[in-house]
Amino acid sequence: MAFDDLKHPQRQRLVFLDRCLTWRGTANRRDLLERFGISPAQAALDFRLYLARAGAAAPIYDTARKAYVAAPGHRPLAPASLTDAFDILAGEDAALPVPRRDADPALIAPLYQALKAGRALHIQYTSMVSGADDGQFIAPTAFTSDGETVHLRAYSFKHAAYRNYLPLRIGRASTFALKELEEPLPFDRDWHTLAAISLRPKTGLNPAQAEAVRREYGFQGEHLVVTTRKALEFYFDRRWGLDLAAARLERAATRYVPVAEADLAEPVPAAAGHARA
Repeated sequence: MAFDDLKHPQRQRLVFLDRCLTWRGTANRRDLLERFGISPAQAALDFRLYLARAGAAAPIYDTARKAYVAAPGHRPLAPASLTDAFDILAGEDAALPVPRRDADPALIAPLYQALKAGRALHIQYTSMVSGADDGQFIAPTAFTSDGETVHLRAYSFKHAAYRNYLPLRIGRASTFALKELEEPLPFDRDWHTLAAISLRPKTGLNPAQAEAVRREYGFQGEHLVVTTRKALEFYFDRRWGLDLAAARLERAATRYVPVAEADLAEPVPAAAGHARA
């Protein structure tokens, strides 16, 4: 990115300026002062640095507006999606509240320590499918996120399979007793396989609606290809709303590729499934 050489605080401020100019078309020192609480002198330095980085496409100062206005040939120095730029346009107080995912560090730290040590530990887990168990040993292998909450990938000795666990459902009665692995864990094929999911507008949409969906999701052609791990497909479908009756997208095809051989240029049909906790 254009600002990677800067220290984090100044990089944040220049990215903010870039988003103001990209999405609002204007920016001034007051934007920086109100957002970051810096001095006018520091705001002036930030603007001078931004103008230098922008080069020939630098914004132009408009004396009537008392603000810099994006040049006709403006191109973002730090590209961002509309979602990334939302608070530039409306402010965070205009967003819907999201669920808080608070967790007790005393329940999370043992999982991480077992993962790093390559050991198994004993937990008590409540599944939304089978309810609370009496306890089981798992061997954590990775933390991941569906964009809303954190999940734990682990090998379950009870089920003799890899599963995705929600750490927030691990009970306080868990002993977290550790044990050494008697033998190497089985290869986690679903984790080490990429799913290149080819999406298209939902069947049944009229041409105008289908074209609107393509614009909404940034299609570059007839299909949109999104890549995730095969082990996380369930969360992908839920996050993108593919499992809803009112879905605007559907799968056209899915191609599975071992991570070491990933070449996702052309998706091809395939079938799949994976266990989840």
